[in-house]
Amino acid sequence: MNLFGINPKMTHVTLGDIVPNFTAITTDNKTMQLSDYHGKNVVLYFYPKDATPGCTQEAHDFRDHYAQFGALNTVILGVSRDSVISHDKFKCKQALPFDLISDSDETLCQLFDVLKMKNMYGKQAIGIERSTFLINAEGVLIYEWRKVKVLGHGLNVLEKIGAMSLAPIFD
Repeated sequence: MNLFGINPKMTHVTLGDIVPNFTAITTDNKTMQLSDYHGKNVVLYFYPKDATPGCTQEAHDFRDHYAQFGALNTVILGVSRDSVISHDKFKCKQALPFDLISDSDETLCQLFDVLKMKNMYGKQAIGIERSTFLINAEGVLIYEWRKVKVLGHGLNVLEKIGAMSLAPIFD
């Protein structure tokens, strides 16, 4: 087991798998576990870098629909390789109501298979492919979006959750 509590022999989580109960460091230097959200749906979105135009727009989209996600019993967690300090600045400046996970050792990136070869300014480098994963209230990966286009993505995720009726029925 590594720092995240994930068996290193497990290659990637795929649709229908129970997501391992990982431990991670989030904004405000908090330690969280996926099991902290048992009974809630979890949107785990991976983005390349704090404070870049596309990542800021994507964060705003999730922020602007935050109350609607909450009404559907869903929490949002953003993930990048940036440090907690960078995440804290980004979260504060953009008034994000959800936590950001620092995956500086790339454990979650590898678990969700989001590290891809990219061309940046004529050079090849490994980077995060913008991706979003929906984990249901029982911890099962039930939907994924790969190669995400930023514009309207948060609303698309929200609509999918609503259509799947993932929220529990309240009396």
